[in-house]
Amino acid sequence: MSGEIGAAYSSKSCRGEHMEDKKKLAAPCGLYCGVCAVLMAHRDNNTKFKERLTGVYGVTVDQIKCEGCLSDELFVYCQSCPIRSCTIEKGIEGCHQCDDFPCQFIQDFPLPVGKKVILRAIPAWRGLGTERWMEEEEKRYHCPHCGYAVFRGVQRCRNCQSPIELD
Repeated sequence: MSGEIGAAYSSKSCRGEHMEDKKKLAAPCGLYCGVCAVLMAHRDNNTKFKERLTGVYGVTVDQIKCEGCLSDELFVYCQSCPIRSCTIEKGIEGCHQCDDFPCQFIQDFPLPVGKKVILRAIPAWRGLGTERWMEEEEKRYHCPHCGYAVFRGVQRCRNCQSPIELD
């Protein structure tokens, strides 16, 4: 994602929430929702950030809304996600519990950075367990130069303007 998108972002961490509330952010594919730009823009009601995200996703400002993959308020793309549907059909929490990982759904994932993150995150989730994996994902998405919380895919820190590559 571009630096312009990052410039509109205002950081609020998901830390401090109860674990049960946070579990709705554990997307089955391994893209932890707590560091998703769409969720953050919706949660913070950041219209400027939402406007910038419309160009990334080709949706309207009103469609930039989500409360996590396991919530009742899903982003338009997540509503028809074949990975999410697959885990529901198999009766598993996520790809970290699937013997077929990485499957064709992962290979066909439409966003290159998302696919890269999934291929990194699922093995980590398997090894750490859900709670620790979510904590590590939240820790990961901070600027290595100033510590400012950032979202998945950001290329420049909003706070110190340093280029960053976390994915």
